[in-house]
Amino acid sequence: MNEALTCPSCGARYPSSERFCSACKLPLVHAERHVGATTERQARARKIKPQFAEGDLVRVIGARNQAEAEFIQLLLLEEGVPSMLRRSAGFDVPEMLAAGPRDVLVPQSGVATAREVLLQAELIDAPEGRS
Repeated sequence: MNEALTCPSCGARYPSSERFCSACKLPLVHAERHVGATTERQARARKIKPQFAEGDLVRVIGARNQAEAEFIQLLLLEEGVPSMLRRSAGFDVPEMLAAGPRDVLVPQSGVATAREVLLQAELIDAPEGRS
């Protein structure tokens, strides 16, 4: 059985004798099985730029609730910055509720880019001495 293989990242096609994409260096998958197989989680992971994914997590902004925090996460993801949410300390609401403030955290290497995105979206103010 000689199924064509494809790269899950760039979509290049290869004969069944190949195992890795020459451009992306990723393992190849069976083309017929891969069509439409990208999940939302995989699509989001592909947007992350590795240079923004290093270092300790740093709080870059606080959100009023879960929905606002997720919106901020999507803004950051569009620029390749991964982020994580955590419930802000001192707010006593059951975890199952979306109410309550959240902290948006990004890896140290993505802090400058995250702050620039938040500044452009007018979610934070410019630092002193900068306009």
